[in-house]
Amino acid sequence: MTTVEVQEWILANPLYTFLITLALSLVAFLIARLIIARGLVALARRTKTQIDDIILKALRPYRIAWLVPLVILYALADMTGEYQPWVEKGLLFLILWIVALTFNALLDAINLIYESSASFKGASIQGYLDIVKILVLIAAIIVSISLFTGQSPTVLLTGLGALTAVLLLVFHDTILSFVASVQISTQDLIKEGDWIEVPSYDADGDVVNMTLHTIKIQNWDKTISVIPTHKINEVAYRNWRGMQESGGRRIKRAISIDQGSIRFCDPDMIARFRKVDILRPYLDQRTAEIERENRAKGIELDSPLDGRQLTNLGTFRAYVEAYLRNHKDIHQQGLDFLVRQLEPGPTGVPIEVYAFTKTTAWAEYERIQADIFDHLLASVGVFDLRVFQEPTGMDFAAAFRGNPGAY
Repeated sequence: MTTVEVQEWILANPLYTFLITLALSLVAFLIARLIIARGLVALARRTKTQIDDIILKALRPYRIAWLVPLVILYALADMTGEYQPWVEKGLLFLILWIVALTFNALLDAINLIYESSASFKGASIQGYLDIVKILVLIAAIIVSISLFTGQSPTVLLTGLGALTAVLLLVFHDTILSFVASVQISTQDLIKEGDWIEVPSYDADGDVVNMTLHTIKIQNWDKTISVIPTHKINEVAYRNWRGMQESGGRRIKRAISIDQGSIRFCDPDMIARFRKVDILRPYLDQRTAEIERENRAKGIELDSPLDGRQLTNLGTFRAYVEAYLRNHKDIHQQGLDFLVRQLEPGPTGVPIEVYAFTKTTAWAEYERIQADIFDHLLASVGVFDLRVFQEPTGMDFAAAFRGNPGAY
C-alpha cells in the first residue's frame, strides 16, 4: 500500500486506527517497563558502587516507562481527528509533569550522592536544590496553564507582576529561609554533623539534615528537634565544631577545700610530702627559694608569720599541676593549661582545673575527667586538707549524739 492509501484507510477506519495506536503504545510500554526498566534495576543491583542505585531509585524507571507510550500517542495524535488539540494538550500535560517530577527527584539523588561522598565536609547544598525544585514546579505550573488556556507563558509571567504582593506573602518563609541558608553557608555557621545547642528550642545534639526550610537535630536522648532555618539566625545557639576540630575538650571543674583545714607546712609535713616523687622537685625549689629570701632579709622564724612559708593548700595545688603535667591524656601544649585558686566563699576555697583532654569523644572524655577527680579527691587528705561539703543528716545525728568531731 502507498502512503496515500494508508492515509485514506486511516481516515476511513478511525476506530481501528485508534485500537492499533493503543496496541502499539501498550507494547512499547511493556517493553520499556518489563525489559528496559527491570534490566536497569537488575544491573544496578549487581554493581559495587552505590551511585547508580541512588540515581535509579530517584529516577524511578518504572515511572519513566510511562513516557514511551505517551510520546507515541502524542506523535500519532493527528489520527484522533477533531479531538487532536485536546488529546495533544492532555498528553503534553502528563509528559510535562513526569519530566518535572523526575528532574526534582534527580536533584534529591545529586544531594544524596554529594553527602555520601568522601569529600563531604558537612556543607549542605539541600537548600539551594530546594530553590531549584520550587522554580521547576512554578515553571511546570505556568506551562500547564499555558497549555490549556492557549496563552503564551510570557503573557502569564507578565501578569504575575500584579500578584507580587500575594507571592511575597505566600513565599514569605521560603524567602527568609533562602536568605538564612545563604548566610549559614557563606559564613560557615552550621554544617551537617555539627553538635549544636539551641536552648530556646530545647535542642542539644547533632545536625542530621539541613533543608531550605528546616534544620533537623537529633538530640542526645534520640529525640528529633526541627528548627525553621530562618529562625536559627534569630536565636542564640552554640556550635561545638570548634572543640571537635581543636582535638581537645575542656575540663573546667573545681574542688572546694574546707578553709578550716588550711595551715602552714611544718618540717614533718614537708618531709612527708617530699616522698611524693612528682612533688619533690617543687618542694626542693620552693624551700631553697624561701630559705635564700629569708636569709637575705635576716628573718628568724620565731613565728610562721615572720617570713614566707609553704602551705598545705599551695603544696596541694602544686601537686595537682604536677599530676596533670604527667597525665598522658591531657594536652600539655597548644591548649590552655591552668590550675588556679578561685575566690574563697561560703563553700570553701575552690581549686579549679582548667585543661584539655586529648580526645573529644564524649564517653572517653567523661572517663578521663572522672579518673582525674577520683584521684584528686582521694589525695586531698594526704595534704591534711578536707573537702568542703554541706552537712548531711548523718553529720547532725553524730553531733546530737555528742560526737561533734564527726562533723
